[in-house]
Amino acid sequence: MTKEKELHTDIILVDIIGFSKLTSDQQLELITFLTRSYKKMINKMISNSNLSIKKMLLGFISTGDGFYCILNSKLKGFGVIMALGFNHFSEMVPEKFPYFEGIRVAVHTGSMYEFKDILGNVNYVGDGLNDCSRYLEYKAYAISTIMVSKEAYESFEIFLDIYKDYIELLHERGFKRSVLYDFKDKHSIKREGYLVWLRKGGVINPPNNTFNSLKM
Repeated sequence: MTKEKELHTDIILVDIIGFSKLTSDQQLELITFLTRSYKKMINKMISNSNLSIKKMLLGFISTGDGFYCILNSKLKGFGVIMALGFNHFSEMVPEKFPYFEGIRVAVHTGSMYEFKDILGNVNYVGDGLNDCSRYLEYKAYAISTIMVSKEAYESFEIFLDIYKDYIELLHERGFKRSVLYDFKDKHSIKREGYLVWLRKGGVINPPNNTFNSLKM
């Protein structure tokens, strides 16, 4: 690995609660539905721009009980908005699949390395992924909230300073943020982050041509 391969960007980790307790048929049914639906959701989020999913996401990595989304570094800070969309959509899944218990979502801005796996596919490894998973250990999750690391929230604030139209869109949805929490992870390392949520659920679409100036 070389330093030229190092990336620093937003990472979203979605964990499906109780996934390992489901039957194989239920796991396949659920993950197929979520993957297809999240793809539609992301396409809706970027419908007013020149972006594609392949330009927006560098990686979509299965964890067995969920997945990591790795954003293009040029969109660093957008991870919080995308995670809010994941969370909102998942609240409606039990209507179709009563055995679905929900998801837990964490967002972190960190570093990782790109490499090619044994099949020649691009994959990622590094502290950023590991650190993101630690934020799922926070025990005081409330329903419909997302745990955002202090680093990710700082990236989010920089993003809003650049793309100011999102401030009003978030205000319309009743965006809320907790105080800064701190806790120790399973390795006794101190972590700091915020819980965020929307009072009015929904997918936040970018204003027309928001990202069209980006060369990606």
